[in-house]
Amino acid sequence: MTEVAGDVPRVKLLQTPLIDFHRAHGAHLVPFAGWEMPLYYSGIIAEHMAVRTGAGLFDVGHMGILTVAGGTAAALLSRRTTINVEKIAPGQVKYGFFLQMGGGIVDDLLITRLDAGAGPTPSYLVVPNAGRAFEIQLILQQHRHPDTTIERWNGHVTILALQGPRSRALLEKEFGWSLAALGFYRSRFFPAERGDPGAHDGTIGGALPGDLAHRILVSRTGYTGELGYELFLPGDRASAVADRLVQGGALACGLGARDTLRLEKGYLLSGQEFLRNRSPIQAGQDRFVEFDHPFVGRETLEAEQKEGPAERLVGLRVNSEGAVPRHGTPIHRAGQPIGTVTSGGLSPNLHVGIALAYLPKEYTQPGTRVELELRGREVPAEVVPLPFLPATKAPA
Repeated sequence: MTEVAGDVPRVKLLQTPLIDFHRAHGAHLVPFAGWEMPLYYSGIIAEHMAVRTGAGLFDVGHMGILTVAGGTAAALLSRRTTINVEKIAPGQVKYGFFLQMGGGIVDDLLITRLDAGAGPTPSYLVVPNAGRAFEIQLILQQHRHPDTTIERWNGHVTILALQGPRSRALLEKEFGWSLAALGFYRSRFFPAERGDPGAHDGTIGGALPGDLAHRILVSRTGYTGELGYELFLPGDRASAVADRLVQGGALACGLGARDTLRLEKGYLLSGQEFLRNRSPIQAGQDRFVEFDHPFVGRETLEAEQKEGPAERLVGLRVNSEGAVPRHGTPIHRAGQPIGTVTSGGLSPNLHVGIALAYLPKEYTQPGTRVELELRGREVPAEVVPLPFLPATKAPA
């Protein structure tokens, strides 16, 4: 959809169901992957620290929200991703990659099994990145069998991400849920309201958005490295739930904090750590490649794993005060260019510049010294293990 101003066509940005919430809470809105999204509300640092120490609420409704259901749904998704979808149990969530023929990453995504597993028609929730959702949907539609349906639910269904060490306590207080038994990368349906007679607890059904009439799908996943949950719910209820969580103590957070939080944990960002030009092996994501099933790009990944990639993603730490690497910062070794930063910034927790970059294998060992070209000067940096910020233990 476009609007025309004079002779210059202007693309109209998409909006999530929380657009009025963002405006009411003073969000600084910016274009992102074709969507109008909040960059920050109170400030990136404050929002970042709220997630590390308390609870932060993100609008994630711009991500693709697809369902793939039918007799050959699992086979289709297994063929197109590094996940053996045939083995996903009801309520289980898996992270993996959608690849092109040469093994390059088209996108990373989450796949959740929605049905209870007793019937002949499995149903899966597929969540790719905003900028790749249409492409993923189109490819799946082109390769599906007649018994499998693929639908996109953005707008009808949206996603809220509540992240941080207080996220569980806040959800339990506000909704009366018991989340202690919901394991990492697991999902379940919970009643939308306390004592709602129309809602049934548990993972049953498998057809969005109908299954959300009286319920919320709660997934213990996130992009921050903290205890957190992603809530799938009808778009017309999203603002009320978001307001409720903010009133309960969560801080509204935008894309700026989402980026600094994921960078501290060494998580990949679509379009920066990969843009079809990198494989999961190069990106150090071997653990998310399941070689026990055939999939597009498998032969290339097997060869890379056996021989070792020529370049691999590493973490870089800069200990010079005021030196902050950014996407595209050149990296040198003994005066010779060896790479560029894919993602970089100032770590709010470590108070130093950190970055991700692909380097030749001979420079990927922790402790290796390199130089970054920042504002015309060479700044020393060191290869360090990922993540930059160690994992925190989730409360019992």
